[in-house]
Parts: sequence; structure tokens; C-alpha cells
Amino acid sequence: MAAKHDQDLGKQGEQVAVTYLEAEGMKIIARNWRCRHGEIDIIAEEGPTLVVVEVKTRSGRSHGTALESVSPAKLARLRMLAAKWLAAQPRTFRTVRVDVIALERFAGDFALSHVRGAI
Repeated sequence: MAAKHDQDLGKQGEQVAVTYLEAEGMKIIARNWRCRHGEIDIIAEEGPTLVVVEVKTRSGRSHGTALESVSPAKLARLRMLAAKWLAAQPRTFRTVRVDVIALERFAGDFALSHVRGAI
């Protein structure tokens, strides 16, 4: 049952992140893009910049904060996945950035931290 709860919490967190990014002026290009090497939660466009977004959502801190759960290895994987996604696109972007959105839910509300250029 915990896996289902975690999955539901993750979906809620991703929707909160999308709403936030759109309010910040970003255009969402794709969500949950997958290839055999992994998944990118959100792919967005901010002017000439492609933004690859990792979303981490937690309902408590027993396993550390949401931001702490994004390792250097995960960021390296996101860079590789961004290159794979870009290789399949007809257009190019001037710059590519990897962001992390960390969400923590306490008493039903989400606290959001956005780290731009996490790598």
C-alpha cells in the first residue's frame, strides 16, 4: 500500500510543479518522457533554454529532505537523458539546464523549493 501512496504523492507533486513552472512563464513540452535509459519528469522551455526538471516529493523527512534525495549520479543521468531527448528533436536550444523541484507536504500543503541549474 505504501508504494501506491508514494506513487499518488509523486503525481500530485508533479502537477504542483507543472502549475508552478507555468506560472513562472515556462512552457511545458513533455511530462514523464521515457527511454530505455530512464525518465525525465518534466521537459520545459524557458525562452531559448531547454529545462529538464527532476521533481522529488516527500511527505516527511524520515528519509531526508526531497532535495537531499537527488544525488550527483541522478543529475548526471538527467544530463544524459536530456542529450538523448534532444537528439530526437527537430529543433535546437541555445542552452540546456537541469533544475530540481523539491516538494515537501506537511498538513496537506506543499512547500516548494526550485533549484535552477542544479548541475
